[in-house]
Amino acid sequence: MLAFAGIVVSLMQTVVIPLVPRLPGLLGATPADTNWAITATLLASAVATPVVGRLGDMYGKRRMLLVSLALLVLGSVVCALSGSLAPLVLGRVLQGLAAGVIPLGISIMRDELPADRLGSAIALMSASLGVGGALGLPAASFLAERADWHVLFWTAAAFGVAALALVAALVPESSVRSGGRFDLLGAVGLSAVLVCLLLAISNGAGWGWGSALTVGLFAGAAAALALWVLWELRAARPLVDLRTTVRRQVLLTNSASVVFGFAMFAMSLVFPQLIQLPEATGYGLGASMLTVGLVMGPSGLVMVAMAPVSSRISAARGPRTTLMLGAVVVAAGYGLGIVLMSSVWHLVAVSTVIGAGIGLAYGAMPALIMAAVPVSETAAANSLNTLMRAIGTSVSSAVSGAVLTQLTIVVGGVDVPSQTGFRVVMAIGAAAALTALLVAAFLPRTGRSGRAGAPAAGGHGR
Repeated sequence: MLAFAGIVVSLMQTVVIPLVPRLPGLLGATPADTNWAITATLLASAVATPVVGRLGDMYGKRRMLLVSLALLVLGSVVCALSGSLAPLVLGRVLQGLAAGVIPLGISIMRDELPADRLGSAIALMSASLGVGGALGLPAASFLAERADWHVLFWTAAAFGVAALALVAALVPESSVRSGGRFDLLGAVGLSAVLVCLLLAISNGAGWGWGSALTVGLFAGAAAALALWVLWELRAARPLVDLRTTVRRQVLLTNSASVVFGFAMFAMSLVFPQLIQLPEATGYGLGASMLTVGLVMGPSGLVMVAMAPVSSRISAARGPRTTLMLGAVVVAAGYGLGIVLMSSVWHLVAVSTVIGAGIGLAYGAMPALIMAAVPVSETAAANSLNTLMRAIGTSVSSAVSGAVLTQLTIVVGGVDVPSQTGFRVVMAIGAAAALTALLVAAFLPRTGRSGRAGAPAAGGHGR
């Protein structure tokens, strides 16, 4: 049920993608304004993830899980009832506030499951971040082509209600709590850092990377980060325990998460454009958005299938080995993508290989994090790791977009991304995966629990 809830939440990242080209006409707004339907969710999820994780450690993970799912349902209903831009953006903000479901679910598993079931459960929950996105795209594309666009959000609301009811009925509340007072100033400071940083990254290409607004946001993010670090180091109960965060295992795992987030999203940017470009380009496939979804869908199924495999490898060799293997597989997938992009089955094969690598790596990351942090900080630490992946995807979007904008050809009087541009993005994705491999190589050698030099994790309710 926790994994199902995670998949439902990750669906929110892709449910609006088929609508993006149509939103200006549907809402009577400019394309720049309708981009806020995506940007608002990104910002809300970035802010909510660390905050909800900390609140879960303090006041109960199940309680915050239910709050997050309720916000998802409310946001979906607001979007379903909207007829203009403002309520749609508000609904998307509320949907984004549910992003903490996946790290909260992983943390509940750590508190409740016996050791012999924990590894595969965590791997499945962690992979749900990619599974929902991959499976949601074909479903959303199908509905967008055959029904009123509001149906997308009514469907999302129905899935949210189901997840909320199942969690309420079947998921126990964890007895592990840290207590203390919530670090409100720390939460405000981190929110300022993330909003400035992600706004600059996501909109820098449109505003101009050298524009006063973009540079000002980057400078504001740096200044806010410096002040936030000083506060967190002095706070009695900080939002993020920076002393724990800079431990070698935690720091390197979070660094690898940023790079993996980058590598995962590069595929999501290249394939839809390549599939939909006209055949007149000589490399575009001239297919529909539904075909895009069907090409990307198998990668989500592979992520699910790789969850128990990831767990078995981690049990036998440690999660460090699993993470490194995942990096190698992702790099190999992008390497294949550089030479195999001339037919639909090529792209299905490439996305499947990349999905297998992501499934391996995403299953290992929470194990590495949780082995290096106190049990009372599990939700906060997992939330920060999830946030690092999100930052990686945002940077990937900006970098890949810049490459595809610069490397273009003219078809029918319109500039479109060139095949060289797609290959460069694929090469960058492969390089990012190999960078993650290098980072993971410096992780301490671990026992089956993921703890350096430690035996397997303890049993139930540790």
